[in-house]
Amino acid sequence: MSFRAIWVLSYEKGEAAKLRFSRRYPSVERRAKLLSGPQYVAIPEDCTICRLIFTELGLEDPDRLYVAMRDDCELHQESHILALHPDGCRGTLWPFLTVTQGGVIMVCLPLVDSSAYSQSRLSSQVSISQGIAFLSGLQAFLSAGNKRHEPDILVSRLDLLPLILFHICPLGTPVDTPHSAIFPFLAVSTPSSSQKQPAWKAGTHKGRSTVSVSVTETVRSMQYGNHSKQDLWDVYGTVMCKCEVEGTQPNITVTLSLPPNGSPLQDILAHPCVSTLDTSTLTASSMDYGDASAFSGPYKFPFSPPLEPFRLCSYTSQVPVPPVLGSYQLKEDHGQLQLGVVLKLHESVTNSFEYCEAHLPFFNRCQMGTLDVKVTSGQVEVSKEKNLLVWVLGQKFPKSREVTLEGAVHFSGQTVGPTDPLCTDGTAYVKLYFRIPDLTLSGCCVDQHSVQVYSSTKPRVVTSRDLMSSEYYIWNSTGHTPMLPGAMMM
Repeated sequence: MSFRAIWVLSYEKGEAAKLRFSRRYPSVERRAKLLSGPQYVAIPEDCTICRLIFTELGLEDPDRLYVAMRDDCELHQESHILALHPDGCRGTLWPFLTVTQGGVIMVCLPLVDSSAYSQSRLSSQVSISQGIAFLSGLQAFLSAGNKRHEPDILVSRLDLLPLILFHICPLGTPVDTPHSAIFPFLAVSTPSSSQKQPAWKAGTHKGRSTVSVSVTETVRSMQYGNHSKQDLWDVYGTVMCKCEVEGTQPNITVTLSLPPNGSPLQDILAHPCVSTLDTSTLTASSMDYGDASAFSGPYKFPFSPPLEPFRLCSYTSQVPVPPVLGSYQLKEDHGQLQLGVVLKLHESVTNSFEYCEAHLPFFNRCQMGTLDVKVTSGQVEVSKEKNLLVWVLGQKFPKSREVTLEGAVHFSGQTVGPTDPLCTDGTAYVKLYFRIPDLTLSGCCVDQHSVQVYSSTKPRVVTSRDLMSSEYYIWNSTGHTPMLPGAMMM
């Protein structure tokens, strides 16, 4: 929901009504023109808008008790919603939302579909209720919680209104911020600054300064256990930041570092707030196989952060081996399935998981009946639907870094389980789910001391990194296995 324009009007008995504030949003107006097409009606001058609104509300020309365009009995009046007819225009300008309290009228013109006026009641539109709630919040701010608007308070609050709208309604679109929480914060006088506030940064941080940087790498894998098919895997990472630092445009530099034998970062995409990047950083691509000249860091990202958490950058990395190597063998024998799974944790990977599970789904079959399975580590659970084995490996592999599952499953249930046209006959897989804290396969990390913050206060810097799985499959080596079109990393 966005606003084409916002007005604040006031009136007193015996005095002419006045326009106290107006704000228009050209970018939203352009969207309204594209959305309405030939039915578009431009917003006239403020003086014309005020006259039309006051006439519609019966505050102007009190001697005219009947106005046809307002009082005709064929019109369907909507509470708080006005439709205006500018002079010289064939169309109708609508829906004007109004909230009146203590002699002050808040008015806004939201952006809506031009067909909504004739197709349904406007009061049922979501943007209408949101607009009314927004105006009610502004009224509460202008009145300072009083039923009547005190003249001195009203003048001071109207002076702050441009700043208020800059924070809660940048570029005409309200942000999801409770008005009751933001108004007292904004009512405090802000020190003058020679720096210009960026249009994309709605506000400044007040309070304790903290900079949090987290590196998360995700590994995907397709392992076949077949010499005729190459195992595939790839790694992609994201660097998330949350910077609560005082100042209009604080400057921060985050440096990503790699160990001497770390895999160079490639396909780097940075957030628009990053000011400069080295050319070698931007040109490193995973399409250049075997490029020995790939830049291996350190990677510096200078930026002026937004207030909300954001993704500083994303990247890919070609790592030599996946973290968990596995094999899966499944054979059907006299109506039951013989299972054999071996998982081995690579020696370069930390043996400390936040969680680690192996899921063995069975498609196109009835429910599982008897189960005779033995594991060297962890425990096996059966899903409620009885078509999935969950091997919970816990937080550590044994010292040998290898675990096995062996046994047999018999299907005797009457209810048919889920179907999958791909996993028929011997086509089956094990899917791994795991998360390893304080580890990345590429070795990428952010040292707390490498985070530079140019601000009036020294912030607390918090860094973290972790590795997690996504689409990590180990296919049955004794059955037909699908091959992906296009290669992942080897």
